[in-house]
Amino acid sequence: MMDHKAQYGKEPVIIAQGLQRIFTNGGVSTIALEEASFSIFPGEMVAIIGPSGSGKSTLMAILGCLDRPTGGSYKLNGREVTTLDDDDLSRLRNRTIGFVFQSFNLLQRSTALENVELPQIYAGVSRKERSERAKRLLESVGLGHRLHHKPNTISGGEMQRVAIARALANDPSLILADEPTGNLDSRSGVEIMAYFRRLNLEQGVTEIIVTHDPHVAAQCDRVLEIHDGKLVRDYKNAKDAEALQP
Repeated sequence: MMDHKAQYGKEPVIIAQGLQRIFTNGGVSTIALEEASFSIFPGEMVAIIGPSGSGKSTLMAILGCLDRPTGGSYKLNGREVTTLDDDDLSRLRNRTIGFVFQSFNLLQRSTALENVELPQIYAGVSRKERSERAKRLLESVGLGHRLHHKPNTISGGEMQRVAIARALANDPSLILADEPTGNLDSRSGVEIMAYFRRLNLEQGVTEIIVTHDPHVAAQCDRVLEIHDGKLVRDYKNAKDAEALQP
């Protein structure tokens, strides 16, 4: 397990120790994730990379509190997640994690503003406050002129920017993005990664990006590489290491 504490000087957002996920179907067990251990610190921008079926989506689901590990320990902001009941797990997920998906997952009948307001409704934020915050977030991703547009009237890149604004709605300590450029053309993909990088550098948002694209992974500070359910490499990108040289 790589120790970045000396660099970041803070307690980890995530501590994973021996995470395992086994799926059983018809009496046959399949190990989707095997003994994964690592820590992620505040302000890191981390890629999880690996081929299709490698286990990276399984790991993402566990980190996002969307699934439970079969074995091991997972602490999020110092709290042991594996012992929480479903209600506590849901509350932790909604308050702590912002999600960005490949397919955007926007409500098609709702405007951009309404989509960004949605997580705040679940959090009990007042109508005026959530509307003002949603507007600010959309303006921050360059969509101040698209507040009242529905998803079918904007481009794929714009839809993903709405999704990023929505992910930030409840001021999460962690952003999880699952193949966020997968449904975009190359230009839009570059723009979306630039937004992620800006959030990371300017606001210190901790980000985990699942991708099969090495070009996306190369833009992150650090890479967790998974093959056949095993975490086989945990390394910092060379460009980042060079930037840290005196």
